[in-house]
Amino acid sequence: MNIENTIRIAIQAIFTNKSRSLLTMLGVIIGVGAVILLMAIGNGLQVYITGQFDSLGANTISIVPGEVFSSSGGFGSRESQFSAISNNKLRYTDVKEISKISGIRAAIPMVLGNSDISYQSTTKKRSIIGTMPEYEKVRNTKAEKGSFFSSSDNDGGKRVTVLGSLLAKDLFSNIDPIGKTVRINGQAFKVLGVAEKKGGGFGGPQFDDYAYIPFKTYIDIFNDQKVSQIVVQAEDKEGIQENIVQIKKQLGKRLKSDEFSVFETTEILKVINQVLGVLTLGLGGIAAISLVVGGIGIMNIMLVSVTERTREIGLRKALGATPGIILLQFLIESSLLSVFGGAIGVALAFLLALVINQFFPAVVTMFSIVLAFGVSATIGIVFGVAPARRASQLSPIEALRSE
Repeated sequence: MNIENTIRIAIQAIFTNKSRSLLTMLGVIIGVGAVILLMAIGNGLQVYITGQFDSLGANTISIVPGEVFSSSGGFGSRESQFSAISNNKLRYTDVKEISKISGIRAAIPMVLGNSDISYQSTTKKRSIIGTMPEYEKVRNTKAEKGSFFSSSDNDGGKRVTVLGSLLAKDLFSNIDPIGKTVRINGQAFKVLGVAEKKGGGFGGPQFDDYAYIPFKTYIDIFNDQKVSQIVVQAEDKEGIQENIVQIKKQLGKRLKSDEFSVFETTEILKVINQVLGVLTLGLGGIAAISLVVGGIGIMNIMLVSVTERTREIGLRKALGATPGIILLQFLIESSLLSVFGGAIGVALAFLLALVINQFFPAVVTMFSIVLAFGVSATIGIVFGVAPARRASQLSPIEALRSE
């Protein structure tokens, strides 16, 4: 008997018991689908966060109080971060000195607080950012409606604001907010513009919920001289590392090395992606357990199949089929069950990812498909060995005698 006939017989055996074959594949279908889907969610989150960082402006350097990164390369502890914020020593004078460094296009302060923001009978508790007009270019935050505040607005400490798109919708619904008056911290502010949608969330800042006001105005109404963050835009990417060295040298004249952190914005992205990468592989590994369960299911059904088809095996051996051919036939059957189940699992995972992507980022990658499909095929072979060996070792005389 040749290989072609062996494959044909294996396929016929699978389709003869359609219901049992489908139930046998179910574990593999669920396993493959779970692996691909969980990895798709992890990959989607990485793509989403990368997009968020890209939208925050190019060639940017962040300066924050305390030590952001630990000695191991990850983020510092919550306790150290809280201590850094409460003992923040960054001031506006630092911004002015940093802006004088060669190779720096702009340096802007950011102060962050929370306050009630109200319009007529609607009140929301939201984050308030006090910053300079240059924030629009440095952080790539354009006004979708109206305009951003100007240098004269900041110098004069005017009560004007630019609302995030989500905050504007919450306060005004379908009313055009431009020119309307909102109350921030109990004081009247004129709405100059609405920032374009930036996105956010998933554990990070929700930029569309922010209200932006001039830096000097923030200092006046909140009476807070601390600078939460300094954002620096370098003239070109090649000079960023030298800029970081010069900024550390400048700040080191007044502050201790553990009282501030200077880093390229993409450094945080690298750490986050490392964490998400490990998380994604971990989720895929957990989901792969169901693939093993599916493999055990295939082995059990194939063992039952060997018992049921003892006379068939004896007859084939009597007609000249060698133990190797019988072994190959049952290996092909178990492999095909696994491969068919894997293909169905891939299709279902892809469809579910399209649905999930409407609510949560999910990106199916070729790596996850090849990994899940390859593992499922391997499992079909590995767990098919025992039934195949049992079938190949049956005595043809004893097999023909069985009822």
